[in-house]
Amino acid sequence: MSARRESGRTLRVLTGCTAAGKSEWALRWAEANSGEILSCDSLLVYRGMDLGTAKPTPEERARVPHHLVDVREVTEPMNAPLYASMALRAAEDIAARGRQILVVGGSGFYLRSFFAPVAAGPEVPRAVRERVDALHASGGLPALVAELRRLNPGGLGRLDAANPRRVAGALGRCLASGRTLDELASDFARAASPFSGWDVRLVRLERAGPELDARIAGRAEAMVASGLLDEVARLLGAGLRSNPSAAGAIGYREAIEVLEGRAPREGLAGAIARATRALVKKQRTWFRTQLPPHRVVDAAGLGGPSDLVPG
Repeated sequence: MSARRESGRTLRVLTGCTAAGKSEWALRWAEANSGEILSCDSLLVYRGMDLGTAKPTPEERARVPHHLVDVREVTEPMNAPLYASMALRAAEDIAARGRQILVVGGSGFYLRSFFAPVAAGPEVPRAVRERVDALHASGGLPALVAELRRLNPGGLGRLDAANPRRVAGALGRCLASGRTLDELASDFARAASPFSGWDVRLVRLERAGPELDARIAGRAEAMVASGLLDEVARLLGAGLRSNPSAAGAIGYREAIEVLEGRAPREGLAGAIARATRALVKKQRTWFRTQLPPHRVVDAAGLGGPSDLVPG
């Protein structure tokens, strides 16, 4: 048993698909257990991305301290290794103050950092990124794949060679490190989870299809009615386009389509709801196949916070 585990450091993790009700129950649990909430959401980190992310309101954040919310500008990149390091610092701080920790969210790659190693990989210098970009501009995806195969005579493993972003990233890592993808994967396999010494307890909140569909539709309509288009217009002025992950997030990409005249305003809520339902299907598959064994709780059967995440 590690020193951290002996010290009684426990990390409770509440996940589940979008609109299942995680935030509502997390607030209730944290209030009842002297807890603080550690967000595990790839978009809540960004200032100004409020309505489209269903970010906890100022009133909710006054009820319970939230961490890793509004910690980056929309132009600043965010990734899983950075998230893991920030989450570990926040968890250490909360634990040092004798408070309970409840991780809440469903962003897959961020969620994995609580159970598995994080693929930080080598730092890719700007010159290498520019070299990869130039090769892509001159020869397209085939040129990137050809160069990557040259550097990896043993093959590309499970890399999606039809995905330009993944191929470019893999090529950059190989060029920066002078190592093959197999060697980089071996390094990753030997790494430890940032939270390997903690007692991590995972619970997944589920909600039946018809009820979840109604919640998704209601949330999309509320986003639009509350001023989502105005929010996205402000974010575009602040440089949202420089962050493809944020600009392509559900709610934001549909709003951009409307603002640019490529989609009707009256269909915005419906488009967001459809995209969210498609995301939920992917999330459920990911949760079943990528997470360690965990407890699944039906939201309809909850009587109180202790039914969801035992104190």
